[in-house]
Amino acid sequence: SSDPYCIVKIDDEAIIRTATVWKTLSPFWGEEYELQLQPGFHSISIYVMDEDALSRDDIIGKVCITRDMLAEHPKGYSGWMSLSEVDPDEEVQGEIHLRVQVLGSQGSRRLRCSVLEARDLARKDRNGASDPFVRLRYNGKTQESTVSVVKKSCYPRWNETFEFELAEPAGEKLCVEVWDWDLVGRNDFLGKVVFSIQGLEAAGQEEGWFRLWPDKSKPTEHDLGSLQLQVKLRDETVLPSHCYQPLVQLLCQEVKSGCQDGQVHLVTLLDETTTAECRQEVAISLVKLFLGQGLVKEFLDLLFELELAKPCEPNTLFRSNSLASKSMESFLKVTGMPYLHFVLGPTISRVFEEKKYVELDPGKVEIKDVGCSGLHRVQTEAEVIEQSRQHLQSYLGELLDAIVRSAPACPPLIRAAFRQLFQRVGERFPQHQHAKFVAVTSFLCLRFFSPAVMTPKLFQLRDAHADARTSRTLLLLAKAIQLVGNMEPAAGRAKETWLSPLLPALQQGTARMRDFITRLVGTEEDKGEEEGEGRPLGPPPAVVKEGLLLVHKTRGKGPLLAAAAGKKLHFCLTGEALGFGKSPSAECVNELNQWLSALRKVCGNNPRVLRSYHPGVFRGDKWSCCHQRDRTGLGCDRTRHGVTLQDWSDPLDPTVEAQRLFHHLQGVTGGCGVSVSLPCPADAPLPEGLSRLFAVLGDLESCHRRAEPPEPPAPALLQLQT
Repeated sequence: SSDPYCIVKIDDEAIIRTATVWKTLSPFWGEEYELQLQPGFHSISIYVMDEDALSRDDIIGKVCITRDMLAEHPKGYSGWMSLSEVDPDEEVQGEIHLRVQVLGSQGSRRLRCSVLEARDLARKDRNGASDPFVRLRYNGKTQESTVSVVKKSCYPRWNETFEFELAEPAGEKLCVEVWDWDLVGRNDFLGKVVFSIQGLEAAGQEEGWFRLWPDKSKPTEHDLGSLQLQVKLRDETVLPSHCYQPLVQLLCQEVKSGCQDGQVHLVTLLDETTTAECRQEVAISLVKLFLGQGLVKEFLDLLFELELAKPCEPNTLFRSNSLASKSMESFLKVTGMPYLHFVLGPTISRVFEEKKYVELDPGKVEIKDVGCSGLHRVQTEAEVIEQSRQHLQSYLGELLDAIVRSAPACPPLIRAAFRQLFQRVGERFPQHQHAKFVAVTSFLCLRFFSPAVMTPKLFQLRDAHADARTSRTLLLLAKAIQLVGNMEPAAGRAKETWLSPLLPALQQGTARMRDFITRLVGTEEDKGEEEGEGRPLGPPPAVVKEGLLLVHKTRGKGPLLAAAAGKKLHFCLTGEALGFGKSPSAECVNELNQWLSALRKVCGNNPRVLRSYHPGVFRGDKWSCCHQRDRTGLGCDRTRHGVTLQDWSDPLDPTVEAQRLFHHLQGVTGGCGVSVSLPCPADAPLPEGLSRLFAVLGDLESCHRRAEPPEPPAPALLQLQT
């Protein structure tokens, strides 16, 4: 078997490493990532590796997805792709700076190529670098810079000029190759660029940075397996924030006005026109948009009211994947991850560390030997099930204890949302008071706690997936949490009768869960009493730095500092938050997400942000990366701020979320040929809300048309990939 993991590269730059799945040839990762890419990226490569503790990890195979392939699947690609063999001659990266000219007159013409420098070349030597030189081929002749091998550098500077007599007719191609020189063994190929001489004759001269391409792919000699993946490229232009203000204000006004009789609500339009494929995406955009506007509680309350106005049964309430259900689920994931880790973390860690055998299904029980040396005996099936019940009941009891004690630790915004839901369902079903408890647990247990218990890696509770034994224990524990969340354990027992040994613990857990929900959704007065009982039970976050923050009167600008100008404020930076207040005991008025958003916007609009940098260090009298001797000179490599992981994406960027909602509404209202049925006569005027929506979308479409750059002219110098 193997211990496989994946590495994802964007244009040969490693961005992602998945968890290792141990001892299997059929691994499951189930990991999802969202990347912000530079507009000019070329390809995404996924390498499947075999982890080895004693030697270098082996490469099993790779899958390469080009930008053109993604353009052919605007709705995204989903399926199996065969792994191809990794050829060292194909593993190239970087760019080369060239100046190519045609000199002389008819009958005596020369082809001159100046090789200036290269950057970000592949590292082929054990010292983490290469010894690059260039080789040029034209019309059967070869020249190379063997006297100018740049030792131990991936950012070489050659500044060499090569000349060839131009053939008549000049139909040949110029090939510029980069190689890594080795004292022993064959030289390693680092990439090449191929030019058309005909295009060069028309241009006369061409200079610039050109991407290095690999040699032609070799056919795979044997089956290396397949990789199942889903990839979707969203290529959109995000306009300046002021362009989206009318759309944001319209949506906020709809939420503030609430549900009104006879009104065609825009939220209803979004709910009825979202398909199962895009509903999750629309829900996340709406939640983040209203979180940034401070209206997420009102937005969720409006969704609850609209959902409860439909014909529904109390026992199936919020069990479908409606916009209300998806929005509440997204809201919990965006705002409640620290709370989730606080509640589930200790129990999950205990399950991973103990690795106990837990199985209640008689059809899957494994009989094993027990006892000490010389006194071995075979356990009976009943003994295995009883021992498993004790282990599972211990885990469930510990988890329920953590949940019951966690009411004061639950974020106030989540408690307020559940309080609204509890009250709305109670008013809608006054004869079924049990329904309001089930409505809360359907989100908290079935859509939040239980999925995290089943796959803790996907909720950042663990760095790696569980092995087979631990995974089965987590699955049974997640089922138990679901049964407790259903508030009717007998119904779950009817489906899987082998869970009956756990029934007493489930009944006790249901009663405890009911008491917990009562405390969680208590009134504002109850909330104040609970907060007086104590803070979250976990240790306080470690303080990185704190002290006085003095904002100058004339320098305090922006919404964060306008009120603070000229005052002494106490700031505190911890591992979870950054904020300031009038005193050390005052509540922080700004959360970490708002600070990150402000910092990102400042950096993005700063014209003094570096465009290049030195990836090495200045040691002695030169840079270790490119061997330049000018310490203050321009960097030899580009900064890669355009490729970022989710960790540094703006968590509450209303501009991006507004653009995604505009793209969706544009298709809903006919921009993509989709018709909308309105609950009004065909000859009647449009409702005011819809007419305003059409006007706002029309203005945004005009802004996008004006923002589209003109098509660049076709290049005279044709670069070929062979």
